[in-house]
Amino acid sequence: MGASREYTWNLPHARVTFNVSAASDKGLVRRVNEDSFVDVPPLFLVADGMGGHAFGDRASQETARVLSSLLPSHEPATATAILAAVAAANLAVQAISADDFAGTTLAGVALVQTDSTQACHWMAFNIGDSRVYSWDGRVLRQVSVDHSAVQELVDSGAITAAEAAVHPDRNIITRAIGIDGELEPDVWLLPAGGTQSFVICSDGLTKELDDRAIEVVLATTALDASPADRLVAAALASGGADNVTVVVVESTLSILSAGEASSANKLPTHLEETLPRP
Repeated sequence: MGASREYTWNLPHARVTFNVSAASDKGLVRRVNEDSFVDVPPLFLVADGMGGHAFGDRASQETARVLSSLLPSHEPATATAILAAVAAANLAVQAISADDFAGTTLAGVALVQTDSTQACHWMAFNIGDSRVYSWDGRVLRQVSVDHSAVQELVDSGAITAAEAAVHPDRNIITRAIGIDGELEPDVWLLPAGGTQSFVICSDGLTKELDDRAIEVVLATTALDASPADRLVAAALASGGADNVTVVVVESTLSILSAGEASSANKLPTHLEETLPRP
């Protein structure tokens, strides 16, 4: 079982801490794990690959690699940079598809700065049926909307959400990385502040556990297992019919006073003395 990891950023006007856990398992039926994930701020994502032979795992791995390589690792990203990285990942997966069919879902959140005031937001994004949830310690809320055949039936009123969970077409997705030349994710901008938590997961979790079951696991603490580990273990205990991957991130953003900001961003004396002179 893996432990949660903590990161701390000192931004010009705020301090951000991230407590992150991630876990992935091929499940009890599948022979290969085609899921990939990124769990280093400012980017947290899950990609669920699909395709012939080993092309599904290549598609998800390439998507994770491209996004993480094109975004900064020690400061907030921008919404424009994320959209550009998604477009680049789409092209990279299409190149894999030149040899055989390859595609992947994508769901995630990233801490972004959106304007000249440097205000931070969480940008949630998705393509396919991997999901982003918010979690406030009591209630789990789905932020993303599945791109799937059954979601379209639910939206049209043809079936209920409960019927969608057991519908024979529940595995059919309507949008994926690597399938179309022009592709943009659905996006949501959420103001960042105080303590916020997100759960990003592949459908290997949500097809084994409903939202209430996920809430129960998240609300139960365990010293020897991280939140992501507990969720993956619960999915396996419920059947584990698919690859299952979960990233859980809890962030706390604190606005600094003028004095705190000056102190937090002041270089240590030994570094100041080594700066190049004009």
